[in-house]
Amino acid sequence: MTGETVPAGAPKTAAGAARKPRQSPTELTLTFASAATAGRLSEAHGEPDWLREDRLAALGRFDELPIETNQLYTSYVDLRNARLADCQPRVTPDPGATAQGAESSAVPEGSSGLIEMGEDGVTSLSLDEEARRRGVILEPLRAFARRDPAAFRGWLEGGATLPDGDKLAQLTRSLWSDGIHLSVPAGVRLERPVVLRWNLGRPGSAVLSRTLIDVGQDAEVRVVEELQAYRPAIACAEGESVPQAFFAGTSEVRLGADASLSFSSLQECSTDQVASIHRQAEIGRGASLRWALAQLGSRLVRSRVDNRLVGDRSSVEQVEIVFGSDDQVFDLTSYTRHLGRDTTGNLLSKGVLQDSARAFMKGLITIEKTAVGTDSFLGEFGMNLSRNARAVAIPSLEIDQPDCRRVAHSSAVGPIDESQLFYLESRGIAPDEARKFIVLGFLEPVVARVPLESARDRLRELLESKWVAAHRAKTAA
Repeated sequence: MTGETVPAGAPKTAAGAARKPRQSPTELTLTFASAATAGRLSEAHGEPDWLREDRLAALGRFDELPIETNQLYTSYVDLRNARLADCQPRVTPDPGATAQGAESSAVPEGSSGLIEMGEDGVTSLSLDEEARRRGVILEPLRAFARRDPAAFRGWLEGGATLPDGDKLAQLTRSLWSDGIHLSVPAGVRLERPVVLRWNLGRPGSAVLSRTLIDVGQDAEVRVVEELQAYRPAIACAEGESVPQAFFAGTSEVRLGADASLSFSSLQECSTDQVASIHRQAEIGRGASLRWALAQLGSRLVRSRVDNRLVGDRSSVEQVEIVFGSDDQVFDLTSYTRHLGRDTTGNLLSKGVLQDSARAFMKGLITIEKTAVGTDSFLGEFGMNLSRNARAVAIPSLEIDQPDCRRVAHSSAVGPIDESQLFYLESRGIAPDEARKFIVLGFLEPVVARVPLESARDRLRELLESKWVAAHRAKTAA
């Protein structure tokens, strides 16, 4: 544990502690981001020359890029909660954490399969017999590299499935050590979801991972991702803090013609965690993608989603919510590019902020000249529950094709709607209970889209517990 000092006169958080001074993007010190680390990773895992070269090329991009390239968003970069100088990744493989050693015949109830990853590798792997028989593959990324080197190289070489202009995405491309590969063959439709679970947050650790999802033509799958803390909170003496952990993860998706993917994610990591999460999808002809993303944990979260609607009649629905408290920071960015004809996009970000929490919701829809007949909407909405909370919404459009069905954006930030509160109170509901109903109802669009009942119930419990904790703190004050 390490102590931190804060300048005298610094502003106070809702809890009364002095807020850290704003940190410059150049101070995001990641001491492990070096060619030496990339070389050790390649050597430890016996990687081919092309992969080593790809790592070094990505590291060069990381060194060159600013933390934010979009001029609309540069003034909203806030890294004051990140203290990552002591974080170090695991470089050498753990012989005790292998797919063969972790594989089990027990599949969790309600799912088609589960892969569970700890900070030292795979801890559990199971896939039901029907999915295996139909050719579904669920495996660690290293196993994919050994089983089909050519397909593995086709995914990773050149970094095509990650944004070239994002500094932290290029960091993950360069220094990833673990990952997951899910492949659903053409024509296969799984009735039950596949669960991808990460246990994160060892003090001082850095985990960089890539998740590759390939859904073949006319195939369908639902995925539930769980990002959770593996350990209970550590109590510290006054003036001390737990060393932070760092997680940089990707979800890289390819959807074939008429394929369908529903991807739900629940991030409930410890508040000693800093997370950088990238998701990028290539959506083929007639294919549909649905994102349902919930950000509840971590001290600082930078989440970016890139949707590329390349096929005619392709579609994407995306809902991302945050529920922030204390001094959490959520930085959400969404880029959706329409390239095919008659494509559809429906994108929504919602944030509820308590105490001194902050959320930046930024989005850009781009309509290329080829995207005749586009229908796309972007909405960003924030609900501030305290005077110190702050939500920023910056929706944007860039239109090069005038022949569209609809292209629109909307945003609003404010407190709880007093008319809604009056309506509920007039029907005999107590004021605090009415506020809770309004807040949880505001976030329900993501909850309802989670396909696994146990995960859906867990998300509702977490949202309610955040509300209860804030209410207790307010009453005590």
